[in-house]
Amino acid sequence: MTALGACGNNDKGQTQEAAPAASSTAPTALPRSTAPQAARLYFIEPTDGATVTSPVRIEFGLDGMDVVPAGTEAPMSGHHHVIIDAELPAFDQPIPADEHHVHFGDGRTVTDLPLAPGEHTLQLLLGDHLHIPHQPPVSSEVITITVE
Repeated sequence: MTALGACGNNDKGQTQEAAPAASSTAPTALPRSTAPQAARLYFIEPTDGATVTSPVRIEFGLDGMDVVPAGTEAPMSGHHHVIIDAELPAFDQPIPADEHHVHFGDGRTVTDLPLAPGEHTLQLLLGDHLHIPHQPPVSSEVITITVE
């Protein structure tokens, strides 16, 4: 499976993502931004059960909050992350940036995501200005798609 992140680009166009420093002890919980209970995150496309081709067009929907770029500290706002073939990460730490956790720190609400042929699960998770899930977490339902 191939997936591209979108948090930031260096002058050569390569994706960069700030990573927390390694530690030999368990990480300390970080403060979390507040989200309204009624906030709703969902896929506009694709739909659950869809058969698609790669790159997969993914459009994110969000009600009750605003989409802003990573690093923008604004109340009731955040940016999108797509979780691919994985469980949701810990809610008290920054969302990882890897092939299973794709960041859209530029505030994008639509993307074309390259995925390998086969069945995949997708889930959306909103992160705050520091890529930490909100309290309560704002996530979509898990959908399953088949890439031809």
